[in-house]
Amino acid sequence: MLDNTKFLAFDTSTDRMSVAVTDGERIWQHSGPGGARASSTLIPAIMALLAEAGLGLGDLRALVFGRGPGSFTGLRTACAVAQGLALGAQRGSGIAVLPVDTLMAVAEEARFQQQISATGADAAGASQALEVTALLDARMDEMYCQSFAFDGRRWSSREACRLISPQALDVTLADGRHVHLVAGNVFEVYAGRLPALAGMNCIEAYPTATALLRLAPVLAADGCCVDAALALPLYVRDKVALTTEERAIVRQGKADAELLASGAAPR
Repeated sequence: MLDNTKFLAFDTSTDRMSVAVTDGERIWQHSGPGGARASSTLIPAIMALLAEAGLGLGDLRALVFGRGPGSFTGLRTACAVAQGLALGAQRGSGIAVLPVDTLMAVAEEARFQQQISATGADAAGASQALEVTALLDARMDEMYCQSFAFDGRRWSSREACRLISPQALDVTLADGRHVHLVAGNVFEVYAGRLPALAGMNCIEAYPTATALLRLAPVLAADGCCVDAALALPLYVRDKVALTTEERAIVRQGKADAELLASGAAPR
């Protein structure tokens, strides 16, 4: 029977690739260049972490990955690798796939950063209610934006993910209250163009693999795991088709992942 505490997580939705694995007690993690550059480094990083942890794919409860929004090629790489590993592992005991919204991972990373920096009475922040607006740079002078609420155990979305200009940001919730935190990677990129953030508590945060690991147990228990074929990216900005180079990256990612899952070395 699979151990429900063992997960492999990875995110390539931004310019930072993040990979982590846990055996339920310890965490091994790796970071490197993300987006399109992760296509050649994600699988070797996964192999190295699994070996370091002494785990195989068949030991895992689920593969957890950031499904988007984010870099188009980065999301396709993550989905291809998740599908390839899961499909390959199905030749043995099978493995579940858990797609997670990248902006929820940003909110969780900000919550965790706030928790570990707290002192005294605030040190129990993990069990406190919190509201976060998560922001990720979408390039083309736009940002991905979504607000979340944390009830002390799980996150819930307050709105659908939106694509907005920096000047259009509004951190006032529907009931007129302001969010407690604003988190993401936009503060330096759009410095001086975010007037709504004046006086707000802002935290630089990315959708890290360790944030995905913290989210995974509750999401898996809530039935959010899917079949490998449904490990699909979440797009907010439409793009009609892949380029020739992107199609080659996706094909190679799937092929390498299936070779890894079968025990062979990728090309």
